[in-house]
Amino acid sequence: MHDSRLVDIETKVAYQEDTVQALNDALCQQQRRLDQLELQLKLLVEKISDIAVGREGSKQEQEIPPHY
Repeated sequence: MHDSRLVDIETKVAYQEDTVQALNDALCQQQRRLDQLELQLKLLVEKISDIAVGREGSKQEQEIPPHY
């Protein structure tokens, strides 16, 4: 009877270890993807900022000075 319970417990622990490892792998993969997306977002924000600054500069060059 005790041997059967011990085998059941060992089986459950083995399944739990597999599950924990699978969850850890998924979490690591998600973190890598999140890091990639954060980098892409940072680059996009920088590009948009550069474009916005460029447009402001060109608007200022096209405006007629107030003394005209």
